[in-house]
Amino acid sequence: MKIRTWLDRILAFLTVISFSGVIIVVTIQIMSRYLPYTAIWTEELTRYLFIYSICFGAPLALLRGEFINVDLILTKMSHAFRRYYEIGIYLLIIWLSGVLVKEGWFFTQLGGNQTSATMPFQMSVIHAAIFIMSSFLILYSIVKIIRLIRNEEDFNSQMGGGEL
Repeated sequence: MKIRTWLDRILAFLTVISFSGVIIVVTIQIMSRYLPYTAIWTEELTRYLFIYSICFGAPLALLRGEFINVDLILTKMSHAFRRYYEIGIYLLIIWLSGVLVKEGWFFTQLGGNQTSATMPFQMSVIHAAIFIMSSFLILYSIVKIIRLIRNEEDFNSQMGGGEL
């Protein structure tokens, strides 16, 4: 199997795990309101799990074309023009993500001296989400550009909302 297929599956699995963690922790937080047990760590862990669910899910959403776009404008474009338009968009995403990779790396290093308020780990683990997400956004933008250059992208399947 291709490396990217495995990478897609790993990112999808980590997205599901981190978002399931959000649901479980929020359930514990709600239950702790009615029980004698006080879970002060739940708010912080929920935030971190949500950050990582976005970190792992955003590159997959980019690859699958699941971000919001204005279909009214896109449907009026010819196929050839839309290919160039999409390549320009992905080049812009690569540039912005490149800036975020650089700054995310510095931000991760900054968190090495800080610890979480209620959780037993360093903040560099949380700060690394920016670096990780931006790196995957660059990778998947390159994949999308290659698909567009090879004319493998089907624009009609992306119109009318997501798949069920």
